[in-house]
Amino acid sequence: MGLFSFFKKQLLEVLEWKDASKDVLVYRHPVDNREEIMNSSTLVVRESQVALFVHKGEIADVFGHGTYKLNTENIPFLTKMLSLPTGFNSRIKAEVYFINTKQFMGQKWGTQNPIMMRDADFGTIRLRGYGTFSYKVDDAKTFMREVFGTNPIYRVEDLSVQCKSILVSNITDAIAEAGIPALDLAANYKEIGNKIVEVSNPEFVKMGLKLCKVTVENLSLPEEVEKVLDERSKLGILGDKMGTYTQYQSAQAIRDAANNPSGGNMVGIGVGLGAGATIGNMFAHSMSNVKDEQHKRTCIKCGAGIGPRVKFCPECGASQSETCPKCGEAVQKGMKFCANCGEKLVKEKTCPKCGKVLKSTTKFCPECGEKV
Repeated sequence: MGLFSFFKKQLLEVLEWKDASKDVLVYRHPVDNREEIMNSSTLVVRESQVALFVHKGEIADVFGHGTYKLNTENIPFLTKMLSLPTGFNSRIKAEVYFINTKQFMGQKWGTQNPIMMRDADFGTIRLRGYGTFSYKVDDAKTFMREVFGTNPIYRVEDLSVQCKSILVSNITDAIAEAGIPALDLAANYKEIGNKIVEVSNPEFVKMGLKLCKVTVENLSLPEEVEKVLDERSKLGILGDKMGTYTQYQSAQAIRDAANNPSGGNMVGIGVGLGAGATIGNMFAHSMSNVKDEQHKRTCIKCGAGIGPRVKFCPECGASQSETCPKCGEAVQKGMKFCANCGEKLVKEKTCPKCGKVLKSTTKFCPECGEKV
């Protein structure tokens, strides 16, 4: 009796995988050549796990998380595999694969070579990028058939090259379908990541996987394009005027000439001075042109220099235009006749006492001596 109980106790077994790893996708129980499983054994499948039974090279059944008693009464496939003998429990020659179904996050992707794309502003450009992604096993049967086969241990690194290749190959399509210009890429990393997931997921599904998220950390333009953008930004800050651009270019030339080492050579010094003088003259000329452009007119009230299209003086606030008293047309200060109706705008100065017509600069009437 004692010997029988001992053998029966040895045949009872608990099948489980206490996963303490961070990178194992598949674990076969047991990993050695002992593939016999006792009838009436207990199967424990934890959360984020799936147990897959393989018998004689065929997938027999898949178990989700929970605790199961392996016998012919509640496990249908055992009936086909066993003919129960009398005496005590029989052994089942089968393999059990535990598959990790949690998300594997923080997987890195990056472009080894530039990706070519068309842009409305710059034409054909090259992009480089990098970021992270996460995925998980979604269909255990498909994952076994298409990916890991009968490997006793299958890790994340065994799958990383394939996943990265799929992502990088679909980035160009994702950006093209998103329709985002190169100048706006940095402001739309989240949208681009979502589009990469949408475009790439069908290929992950074929492997029994699900692509959960793609994070774009950086998409960089070629160095020459970035230089053009920097120059454009500088001009935007300085103002979009030819005079301002000339000043900027002259200042850049002066700086470069000042930083040019002469090495003590008098000829070099003379050339440097000559270049400096020429550049200085160019700079002064450009400044003079800008100043002349800005002061072509004077205020009709205070005489301050103002621009050609200024309507109000920045010094005294006086309006630089008047209206015709007859037709209401706007006229410049100092005009003698209205250009619209011909009305005389400049009134004659007369003595308030005797009525004699006077010059505009007369302070006393020559006829009666009245102060005007």
